[in-house]
Amino acid sequence: MSSDFQPPPKSLSVLASVGGVMTAIIAIATLNFWSDKISQNTQTPVISKTDTSTAKVETQAQKVAKLDTQSVALPGKAIPLSELTINKAPYVAPGVGKLNAVEIASARQAWSYFQRNWNAQTGLVNSVDGFASVTMWDQAAAIAALVSARELNIISAAEFEAKMTKMLQTLASLPLYKGELPNKVYNTKTLIPVNYGQLDKREEIGWSAIDLGRMALWLKIVEAKYPKMRSPVQKVWQHWQVKRLTKNGQMYGTAVVQGKEQYNQEGRLGYENYAAYGLKLWGLDVKQALDYKSNTAFVNLYGQGVPYDRRDAKNSGANNYVLSEPYILDGIETGFQALPKAYANRILAAQAARYQATKELTALTEDNLDREPYFVYNSLFVNGKPWATITDTQEQHNNLRFLSAKAAIGWHVLYNTAYTRQLFDFVQTNLKSQKGWYNGFYESLRQPNKSLTANNNGVILESWLYKQVGKPLTVWAGVKN
Repeated sequence: MSSDFQPPPKSLSVLASVGGVMTAIIAIATLNFWSDKISQNTQTPVISKTDTSTAKVETQAQKVAKLDTQSVALPGKAIPLSELTINKAPYVAPGVGKLNAVEIASARQAWSYFQRNWNAQTGLVNSVDGFASVTMWDQAAAIAALVSARELNIISAAEFEAKMTKMLQTLASLPLYKGELPNKVYNTKTLIPVNYGQLDKREEIGWSAIDLGRMALWLKIVEAKYPKMRSPVQKVWQHWQVKRLTKNGQMYGTAVVQGKEQYNQEGRLGYENYAAYGLKLWGLDVKQALDYKSNTAFVNLYGQGVPYDRRDAKNSGANNYVLSEPYILDGIETGFQALPKAYANRILAAQAARYQATKELTALTEDNLDREPYFVYNSLFVNGKPWATITDTQEQHNNLRFLSAKAAIGWHVLYNTAYTRQLFDFVQTNLKSQKGWYNGFYESLRQPNKSLTANNNGVILESWLYKQVGKPLTVWAGVKN
């Protein structure tokens, strides 16, 4: 951490932890929109044979909570320094190769979200089903989805070229925050910069370095893979004024609070490293942000030593969530070139160990909810608490913990174990929708989390592309480090 770091207020702690990844807060202010969604959730809850009454579900939840509390031990078993290296050869998962019929169907299911939520006039995609707002994180998910749909022969080359060209033209002409970098949120139809949930009022609220890091990585993939897109991609990058995006080797984002700009170091172990890798590909100095050792400690969770960031809410003002998604994205897109695979191994192993102890299938990461508070971080560990589901303002909602569809499929594609097969099979059985894949399945409520998002479906699509091509996607595309 540089000496220039100024902790953001707790209400803005998300800025320093995962940037604008918390995309569904876009919809929080639009309660009428969500009330329609919630009203659709009236089907009979899916209850397991052993949990046939509310009382029994509560008893199971209490049992799990007790085991979760007992599962933690500090300090945890550290990974030997000799094993904490990034392998020069990017990781390739076991079992990669041609998709079978079920996997192709899964990819097509995910693409149906984008068919519904693509705005043809702008090339931007809705972050949340039916709500015309997007972050750069989710627009990067849309790029991943579009590339995947083309390469998996879900759409034609002509459709791909038309959609990608339109999108890049839009990204190269977006009105920018202070004329510097993309605003955190845009109206997907009008392209005006907006605040979360406010589609019609123009408002510049700052940029997210984490979001732009993911966008940068996917722009590189498109530039390297498709010669016709190289010039349009370059125009997008040239549109950005990247000078303030990094400082002293770290990533910085901005927020506007009571009319004044705050300039904050952004990122914690996981997303910080993943996003920094994307910016590194464009030649930016992110040496400190790529450091995966200096701020890392370990906590034992169900006997597995899980890495976490020492910079937590108390000592830095930022939540230090331990989540699946950054490790999944790093594995799929770079072959674990931003983070050691040893970290990902431990994070998956802890979730498998939790299943062995509690019989609750576990694949945790952050995502939207179909009910208040609309977005949570399903964390293995955060701010000293094990297995905590919290909001960015640290409200705890462990009763809304859910198995994530994107995490389940991502882990399965990367590891292909008996446990990940159970995760995949559960998603296939419980989370299908005519509009794409639901975000997840509530552990205590025993029913789907029916929120539908670009990021969930985008991660699922790129997971299947990775399996099909048999290589990390930057390697497959020919991106030069």
